[in-house]
Amino acid sequence: MKEPDSVDCLLIGRFQPFHLGHLEVVRKIAKECDELIIGIGSAQISHTFENPFTAGERHLMISRALRADGIKDFFLVPIVDINQYGVWVSHVRSMVPPFQRVYTNNPLTRRLFSEAGYDVSASPMFNRSQYSGTEIRKRMASGDEWRKFVPSAVAEVIDSIDGVRRLQDLTAQGEGDVGD
Repeated sequence: MKEPDSVDCLLIGRFQPFHLGHLEVVRKIAKECDELIIGIGSAQISHTFENPFTAGERHLMISRALRADGIKDFFLVPIVDINQYGVWVSHVRSMVPPFQRVYTNNPLTRRLFSEAGYDVSASPMFNRSQYSGTEIRKRMASGDEWRKFVPSAVAEVIDSIDGVRRLQDLTAQGEGDVGD
């Protein structure tokens, strides 16, 4: 049985890809929580420039990076978008273990969970100009250096699925413009 002051926390993100900024956020939140639930958002979307990786690939990236960093008390749960904001919190709650606190920087997510009575905290930001999924995807698509922005375990997953080529193909097909 949990102690009354124990707190389980939920962090939701797309993690496209999981980068060093995400890892720093997880490290900080993990110190404040007994267990961390990481919701892999937009789980149904992949193979687009904005969302190039599948939920399973992101699961591998995150779990391997966290284990390599010594973080063990976490759950990874894919969360499909339902685009019905009035029931979205209930949808998330039905998908994940119980939690008391939500970490997010998304204004809509903050509002929805606050209205549902949850303690909502801002996710800490770390070097946002460098640690941005959009910036990393652009670098990958254009052949620029990207590995220094992600944990080595994430780079290994991306290499194993030929993720750079996937992004380059998506860009060539007009799916994403590296200049946007």
